[in-house]
Amino acid sequence: MIAAAVLAALAMICAVAAWRLTFARWTWRAPRTAILLWQSLGLTWGLASIGALLAFALDPYRKGIVHGFAEFLLSVEFGARQPYDYLRLAALIAGLALLAVLVTLPLAAGAQTLRARRRHRLLLSLVARDEPAVPGVRVVDFPGAAAYCLPGLKSEVVISDGTLHLLSSAELEAVLAHEAAHVRERHDLVLLPFAALRRALPWSRLVRDAQASVELLVEMAADDRARQRCCPRRLATALLRFGASAALPTPQGALGVSAPSSVMARVDRLVRPEVTLPAAHRFLILAISVVLAISAPLLWLLPG
Repeated sequence: MIAAAVLAALAMICAVAAWRLTFARWTWRAPRTAILLWQSLGLTWGLASIGALLAFALDPYRKGIVHGFAEFLLSVEFGARQPYDYLRLAALIAGLALLAVLVTLPLAAGAQTLRARRRHRLLLSLVARDEPAVPGVRVVDFPGAAAYCLPGLKSEVVISDGTLHLLSSAELEAVLAHEAAHVRERHDLVLLPFAALRRALPWSRLVRDAQASVELLVEMAADDRARQRCCPRRLATALLRFGASAALPTPQGALGVSAPSSVMARVDRLVRPEVTLPAAHRFLILAISVVLAISAPLLWLLPG
């Protein structure tokens, strides 16, 4: 019962920390560090929630979760009497069901994203063209503003003809640097678990706010990478131009340069950059993330 109580408390701590993190603004000063913390909180919450249910259900075996579950399977195979009441049986079913949901949903979301990208790449092969002025970028003949990337083994950056006319050369360079950062750092993989969790818990405001926070941090991380190669004010003016021109929505499975809900926060951060988070603070947050990430698996492995 001690393991179940500890895991339940750990899951609650992660939920409260995630709720507080949705309101935090220090994350804007160190978006990559904050993304790692978000990933650690999400992973730990899932493992701790499942572990609390399984630890309670398997407590009669006095062998912990992993060894207790192995003992449970052996007893089922050999027809031994199960030391269960209905409450523990319900906890076992709930824990296994939650495990199945949290494993299958990201896999299903990933498969759906891959299919959407494959269809979009096929469409681009028919309608997009190469432009000598922007080598390595696919250009679509469309008057509206659009700029996005399709990550993957064969990543592509796509812009519309309207974007070429909308942005100056310096602004276009900043936008392309932003998209290159998305591709290089595989931000699509960062967002995938949060999108899957949103599907699992569509009614949860906390999950919705967490996904929005991580999406904003991903854009800020790409902005930081782009500002190393270009003037941050050019990226800020490009974002404003996209916002004023009613930029097209980003296709499914792609990462765009401009999300209307986050433009002003990003512009303000680009034109008035805050002092970055001190190295000691970043190290402390990384240490907390590591401790969180290994705590739940250790509690799963420890014998009763």
